[in-house]
Amino acid sequence: MESTLLKQAITATKHGGLIIYPTDTQYALGCTLKYPETIKRIYTLKQRPSSLALPIAVASIDEISTVAKIDQYHIKVAKKFLPGPLTMILKRQPSVPDQVTASKETIAVRIPNHPLTLALLKKTGPLIITSANIHGQKPYEDIKDIQQQFGDAVAIYIPGGKLNMPPSTITDFTKYPPTILRPGPISIQEIIEVMN
Repeated sequence: MESTLLKQAITATKHGGLIIYPTDTQYALGCTLKYPETIKRIYTLKQRPSSLALPIAVASIDEISTVAKIDQYHIKVAKKFLPGPLTMILKRQPSVPDQVTASKETIAVRIPNHPLTLALLKKTGPLIITSANIHGQKPYEDIKDIQQQFGDAVAIYIPGGKLNMPPSTITDFTKYPPTILRPGPISIQEIIEVMN
């Protein structure tokens, strides 16, 4: 049974609202991809340079193909490590708004290993999954601190306890061999082993 807060978050995203939600690593600030103005608000709220793309969360491996172009090797890696702390940089689908990708031809996608987040994503479709902090500052572990930071600019805050796991491994799969752009819990050796 969905909690009232989860239902409110689903409704908020459908109407162009911002939400804070827990993931398997840290708290995320998110919104649906359907409202360019809301995506712009994320950049403003985080004071994030518009030249930096925003990562996307999806509910399943099948759903990755709605936002990115994937081949059999990407699927092998996704089946091994997702849901989990891996962000895959892939070629974007043309349907993804330029505001999300900062007009680049690539997109960052992940599937968080968190039951509440997955339940949310199954109802909302792809969401922005950027850390819930001011750009360049350390992410908050406690949702109360995030609430103090962003206040009424965010429609719904979904608590998930203290979150301070290391951020996901960001890996560029647009070339072979893939390269790690941000180290995390998954090594490049593990990734290449699966691809081979």
